[in-house]
Amino acid sequence: MDLILEPFTYEFMLRALAATTIAAVVCAVLSCWLVLIGWSLMGDAVAHAVLPGVVLAYLVGAPFAIGALVFGLLAVLLIGIVRDTSNVKEDAAIGIVFTSLFALGIVLVSVTPSLVDLGHIVFGNILGVGPADLVQIAIIGAVALALLVLKRRDLTLFAFDAAHAHSIGISPRRLSALLLGLLALTAVVGLQIVGVVLVVALLIIPGATARLLTDRIQRMLVIAPLLAAASSLVGVAASYYLDIASGGAVVLVNALVFAAVYLLHPTRGLAARIRRPLASAA
Repeated sequence: MDLILEPFTYEFMLRALAATTIAAVVCAVLSCWLVLIGWSLMGDAVAHAVLPGVVLAYLVGAPFAIGALVFGLLAVLLIGIVRDTSNVKEDAAIGIVFTSLFALGIVLVSVTPSLVDLGHIVFGNILGVGPADLVQIAIIGAVALALLVLKRRDLTLFAFDAAHAHSIGISPRRLSALLLGLLALTAVVGLQIVGVVLVVALLIIPGATARLLTDRIQRMLVIAPLLAAASSLVGVAASYYLDIASGGAVVLVNALVFAAVYLLHPTRGLAARIRRPLASAA
């Protein structure tokens, strides 16, 4: 037991675990709707597009969340303009916009004089989370999670039947804007932990795993954050014992959980799908 608890006798490890768990839970809840609506690629786009906003916010001394929100919404606006004013399809428009903004962010990071390593925004720095960072992550995470919980019924209806939602007076456009704004805020929480490159995994894998386990959104909203929180604990601990990158470890544990469910689920797993034809033939 002492060996298991050893990593969490250090204050910086406790902060890392707390910050990672908060980010993972918020990302997991949001990922349920991203998976159901089919916005996984949009999540990828917004998560990468916020990088220049974060750097510019640092330069002017503004909160990272404001810069991320502005550039997240800017990315969505640019994607819509390219899609609607040309014969370029949406997936291509998303690829063009998010790679361009991400490249701009990389350039800004490389030329910005900074007392902190802005490169951590790209690759994350779980073990470098300070008390002030933890407070910011907790506040942003609490706001995003509260809005998702308050709007869960409208968002669920929008995910399954946007036309019906519109017919009863719920604006799909406003819900889309709300989701995109929350996506930008959530990306800020995640990028401080695992970085822009890996935050996409936290925004997709937990929801996808929960989708394999159940068809009911209410259960998904419980399963996804529980799996994400457990994966955070295992990932942070594994990074300590194996001396590996903490962000990568957390994402890999999430990926291994998805792979296990995908392969071994008793009724929906790949092994079960292979067994059925064999059993019928026998």
